[in-house]
Amino acid sequence: MVLRTEQGQIIKLKDYRKPDYSVETVELTFKLDPEKTVVSSILTVVRDKETAPGTKLKFDGDELSLVSLKINGRFAKPESYTTTSEELVLHKPPRTRRFMLEIETRINPQSNTKLMGLYRSGGNYCTQCEADGFRRITYFPDRPDVLSVYTTRIEANKKEAPILLGNGNPVESGKLDGDRHYSIWHDPHPKPSYLFALVGGDLESIQSDYVTSSGRPVKLAIYTEKGKSASAEYAMDALIRSMRWDEEVFGCEYDLDVFNIVAVSDFNMGAMENKGLNIFNDKYVLANPQTATDADYAGIERVIAHEYFHNWTGNRITCRDWFQLCLKEGLTVYRDQEFTADQRSRAVQRISEVRTLKAHQFAEDAGPLAHPVRPSQYREINNFYTATVYEKGAELVRMIAVLLGPAKFKKGMDLYFRRHDGDAATVEEFLKCFEDAGKSDLSQFFNWYTQAGTPNLPVSASYDKVDKKLTLEIEQNLAATPGQSRKKLMHIPVRIGLIGGKSGEITPSKITGISHEGDLFHLTRRQHKIVFHGVEERPAVSLNRAFTTPVNVDFSQSETDLRSLALNDSDPFNRWQAFQKLATQSILSSVRSVRRGKAPRANPRLGEIAAEIIGDETLEPAFRALMITLPGENEIAQTAARSVDPDAIFKALRFTLGELGTAIEPQRTAVTEKNRPEAGFVASAAEAGKRSLINQMLSLGVLADSSDAEAESIRQFENATNMNDRAAAFTRIVHLHGSRSQTAKAVETFSREFGQDALVMDKWFSIQATAPGEKTIQVIRQLMQHGSFSFSNPNRVRSLIGAFAMSNPTGFHTASGKGYALVSDVIAELDPINPQVAARLLTSFRSWKSLEEQRRKLAQLHLEKLAGKPNLSRDSADIIQRILGA
Repeated sequence: MVLRTEQGQIIKLKDYRKPDYSVETVELTFKLDPEKTVVSSILTVVRDKETAPGTKLKFDGDELSLVSLKINGRFAKPESYTTTSEELVLHKPPRTRRFMLEIETRINPQSNTKLMGLYRSGGNYCTQCEADGFRRITYFPDRPDVLSVYTTRIEANKKEAPILLGNGNPVESGKLDGDRHYSIWHDPHPKPSYLFALVGGDLESIQSDYVTSSGRPVKLAIYTEKGKSASAEYAMDALIRSMRWDEEVFGCEYDLDVFNIVAVSDFNMGAMENKGLNIFNDKYVLANPQTATDADYAGIERVIAHEYFHNWTGNRITCRDWFQLCLKEGLTVYRDQEFTADQRSRAVQRISEVRTLKAHQFAEDAGPLAHPVRPSQYREINNFYTATVYEKGAELVRMIAVLLGPAKFKKGMDLYFRRHDGDAATVEEFLKCFEDAGKSDLSQFFNWYTQAGTPNLPVSASYDKVDKKLTLEIEQNLAATPGQSRKKLMHIPVRIGLIGGKSGEITPSKITGISHEGDLFHLTRRQHKIVFHGVEERPAVSLNRAFTTPVNVDFSQSETDLRSLALNDSDPFNRWQAFQKLATQSILSSVRSVRRGKAPRANPRLGEIAAEIIGDETLEPAFRALMITLPGENEIAQTAARSVDPDAIFKALRFTLGELGTAIEPQRTAVTEKNRPEAGFVASAAEAGKRSLINQMLSLGVLADSSDAEAESIRQFENATNMNDRAAAFTRIVHLHGSRSQTAKAVETFSREFGQDALVMDKWFSIQATAPGEKTIQVIRQLMQHGSFSFSNPNRVRSLIGAFAMSNPTGFHTASGKGYALVSDVIAELDPINPQVAARLLTSFRSWKSLEEQRRKLAQLHLEKLAGKPNLSRDSADIIQRILGA
């Protein structure tokens, strides 16, 4: 591995080399102090057998202060090493293959606003070491292919930090002089430094006992800040269900005596899978009916599962280098998606997954930040924790499961666990397991890992009513992306079905022209001609069923065919997809009218289909709610692709939503009564689906200017007994129908009731930040002066500035450029405090080149101004450089 030695150095996969020195064991002692924590490490260093004796040893550091260094028990001579805050170099290490190093450093957790390494959150000590935070604690070969056995001793003032937690199993604890105490933890499983964790603080917990399938008892605990542990019950339930599911589905059993989760309020990410000690953003742990929405409960269930599943796919088997990040993240996202599908509704889950993929990953693939799932180079690894690595990475695993079938996929996963347990593995090694288990050739499929971009499939269809055959011609194209002008052909598995107007699903007598198994077709060439014989009537073609493959399908279908698919397709995903396509076509037609100065164009078919769907009680409520949820402004902009006018899109979308609302308003009350949730609040998928359907219909009613819907929305805000319905009503008042006085009253009421709950206030900030239009900019500038806002808290920055930049197109992209000025000002102020969060905010500019000329010039102006800022962090400089195409 090539290590960073200068600002902006490009690190390349082809330059990987195994480490000259590994570390067999690590013994750490932390003497915790808010400003002067002393860290002592005793390392058993082993020289690689292929490394020459005396080869220079280099360890990573980041803003470190060295106190002392010993080699084999003796203080190192000053001339024998060189140290800076970024690096420790031994010029002539001992010539023996194994030797001991003792390193003592001093760090300041209180001033660590980057939230990487050891820092303070709410008065508690905690760590975040992925990707390269461990080097902010002590000098170390901070790379994922150095696997070590860790023992950690933690010392602290008992009053300040009565709870001391580390990786692995507890070994010993006791009292020390001067009101201090200690705790010792040992993790028997070798792990990379990015999985190290420590927590010390005044915390409370809920606990439970779990017995694995082999009879091993495990103590479970979730720690929170004082007064919050009661809100962790749902998280504990999700953890237990996750553990059982992983045993039953993947045969993965937990391997330590304890499993601890700690919820903290200051965290750059969602959560971190540190071995035996997961540290979570408290957003993904804390929930009760008065403070959490259905989306919050679903997010907790998903993230709890995701981090737990990392115990095998990420911890027991980690990645050799950061280029292989998808090997742990994409695979684990696939596993948490399958868990959620089993726990909830598979059809609804699949639609939700694809909505997320299209909103974030497709946009990433289409812009200057596009990169392969397994990148070949990077400047700053923190900028590659992306939708491409996570969501698209999960789609590739799903495609492998489709290609091999359930039995062979399970066999391949079992082989992966057996063959690579305890390894730092690569994508090639992962795929080899499936090739061996399934006796398959995945060499062409490997292109999915190495090529950026979303493949496009132009499709044409012709029906011969005399010969009773349907012919499909399908082509595959993959456009150039940054650094990749020429692309190889992909292996694209696609499920195809034929839907008849009278007979429903049509089964052809024969299929020619392509390799296939049943309805699964393998597109491996540039062009394919598929002929379906024995087709008695012209069918509607259901392409890429269940979204088999992450591609854009360019297929011109009539409104009649799309209506048939939306109402009759046996594949739930393609029912939804057909209605979305019909709606998108209608919205884009209205966008063109608006840009020509004309009124938007209505499409009565949309309303007819929506009315039929919501009244179909054979369909689950959550599915019906998704069917009548139209594509958002950003997704419409992606489809438009060029010279995007956010105001025209907003106007066209609002008009279409209003037309939809008008069509279903006569049924709304009856459908609502048939789908009333149970008395009280039940955090189940079924009840959440009912609430979602009712609220979506109510929002459409408001958009249709229904006075009944508006009155009901106000009553819901005043009388709701749960946060899900309260937040939905609050959003409608602020975004859709509230007068200035109604909005002000609702804002004040919400703040007065929930001002002491940080997570609920995040909702308060984000709902106001996403109110459409330029007027919101001044509101945000005022909210930045609110006592609850802080640049040091990532959740708060994301809830206000992130929500505005990512989810308020008419505000962020206002024609005056004031939205760009606001966000760029925040990034400039935030960058020296927390570079990771600043860099994530910068990605809101990624589609600037697709805007119409006036907005494009203004966005470029603010990006170039930021690029010229002195001392810009490596994180932000990397994003700006890639966005500008420098």
